[in-house]
Amino acid sequence: MIKEEQSKSFHPDNHGFYGPFGGAYIPEMLIPNIENLRNNYLKIINSESFKKEFKALLEDYAGRPTPLYYASKLSEQYDCNLWLKREDLTHTGSHKINNTIGQILLAREMGKKRIIAETGAGQHGVATATVCALAGLKCIVYMGETDIERQAPNVARMKMLGAEVRTAMSGSRTLKDATNEAIRDWIANPLDTYYLIGSVVGPHPYPDLVARLQSIISEETKQQFRDKTDKEFPDYVVACVGGGSNAAGSFYHFLDHPQVKLIGAEAAGLGLSSGQTAATIALGETGVIHGSMTYLMQTDDGQITEPYSISAGLDYPGIGPLHAWLSKSGRARYLSVTDQEALDAALLLTRQEGIIPALESAHAVAAINQLDLNPQDNLVVTISGRGDKDMNTYMNRLNLL
Repeated sequence: MIKEEQSKSFHPDNHGFYGPFGGAYIPEMLIPNIENLRNNYLKIINSESFKKEFKALLEDYAGRPTPLYYASKLSEQYDCNLWLKREDLTHTGSHKINNTIGQILLAREMGKKRIIAETGAGQHGVATATVCALAGLKCIVYMGETDIERQAPNVARMKMLGAEVRTAMSGSRTLKDATNEAIRDWIANPLDTYYLIGSVVGPHPYPDLVARLQSIISEETKQQFRDKTDKEFPDYVVACVGGGSNAAGSFYHFLDHPQVKLIGAEAAGLGLSSGQTAATIALGETGVIHGSMTYLMQTDDGQITEPYSISAGLDYPGIGPLHAWLSKSGRARYLSVTDQEALDAALLLTRQEGIIPALESAHAVAAINQLDLNPQDNLVVTISGRGDKDMNTYMNRLNLL
């Protein structure tokens, strides 16, 4: 049974549970690693030395704060006041750098010398390789064969930065399978290795750790919106959701303010009934994936269903436990967006505002069409990444050749 005080909270309890979701369902060999991290992460990230270095790197290295841009043409298109939080303008081109800077400082403080990571779209892999180069640490990134083929520019960037990219060949050869391989590596190398997880997934304390590091997005948004509008809060905050890190960061400082409507956009792929989708909130049931209890897409006998999305970063059969709880509690609403709707939204944003978004971010823009908006509404949409990595897909699907 969910405790009454927990049912009112959108932050994890001491065991890492958001309502019934979360926890740490891990192999025995990983318990010492997770316990070490759990016992130290808050002490380290709340220390004055960490906060000072983290803030300096976010500003001087990553390029924060990112702008909150009023999109006048899209505002007219959607008949509302539309603001874009420009995470695509950070160093490496996405929000992922916020989390990797924080975690590399944490790994260094814990004495780890070898960093492993998983990646789908490649943005987390690039961000991890970047901070490993900065810190002088060995970097190994696991990536599915399918994603390696469709995200070749990011693979090249990782290798140029000195990372070793290891191919995941099992299953659908996408993000889920890369995560499986990273966890196997961590089991085999528990002493010197730090697993730098890229989203609000995995065993506690990773969902909370990543959400805290990404919360800089909503921290800036809140202040920037006040400065630009003299209003306390926007009416809506919208972000795409795969595992859910950019959405967690975008929502974080608005979680306890119910007047702000929180909207997540997940990948419907070819449609909810097509069998080729990654819409976990719409289709998933409770189960355990990669160390936490959450919603995941699975068969009647509990086998994980292979996900599909045109967007490599949303191609995941689960969801972070925070988002599972936000959905179940009714605090956030999650909308399903098809490949074609995302492509149409990407082209609209590009031609109306001169901003080419990542395919992940295009799902968030497309979700606006499903909202019942008033002309006075203020809507913030997080553009989580830039579209450079997706140009091959755009060229092929939008007939740009």
